[in-house]
Amino acid sequence: MTQKYHFISGLPRSGSTLLSGILRQNPRFHAAISSPVAGLVNGALEQMGANSESYSFFDEKKRKAISKALFQAYYSDTAQAVIFDTNRQWTARLHQLVELFDDFKVICCVRNPAWVMDSFEKIYRKNPFDYSRMFSPATRQTVYSRSESLISSGGTVGSAWTALKEAYYGEYSDRLLLVDYDLLTQKPARTMELIYQFLGEPLFTHDFEQVDY
Repeated sequence: MTQKYHFISGLPRSGSTLLSGILRQNPRFHAAISSPVAGLVNGALEQMGANSESYSFFDEKKRKAISKALFQAYYSDTAQAVIFDTNRQWTARLHQLVELFDDFKVICCVRNPAWVMDSFEKIYRKNPFDYSRMFSPATRQTVYSRSESLISSGGTVGSAWTALKEAYYGEYSDRLLLVDYDLLTQKPARTMELIYQFLGEPLFTHDFEQVDY
């Protein structure tokens, strides 16, 4: 069976897990929380890149074939016809995805960045004795240092934000659908209708009162 790939990306704390929980109610769909495939592809490309001793053994065709094989191997035990792979890195890798897949869409979950930051801070304050690796000893000291760390270019929020901007203003923006967190939670039926229309999939009746993940 030939499987079709789509992607879920965007900002953290913006509804990607909720969206996956809704999508997976459709028996044709496979959707999960953030997957390791993007990291696997990136790691493989680093090993085949110019900084590797093995660089001369790989050409463009082999790099593409190995990258695609990682998708196929990871999802080899998945029976569903449509796969949604979730990772915030995908918005920065559209130039690679267009070389691997003929037709794919990227659903970008977005939210007011202030509320994204607020959501992270609430989690931090609920776990005062659990020092997350998200922060270093220097950056976890105050809400200001934590916020600056999150929104920096290498931070959890900042890296996702810049990746989203690259995709939004790039040449493949027609493959993106931005799904606002508030719209998804307040008007889920209408939001899902728009998502199905964007994907070109037949509409499925979801149970928004029994979303389980």
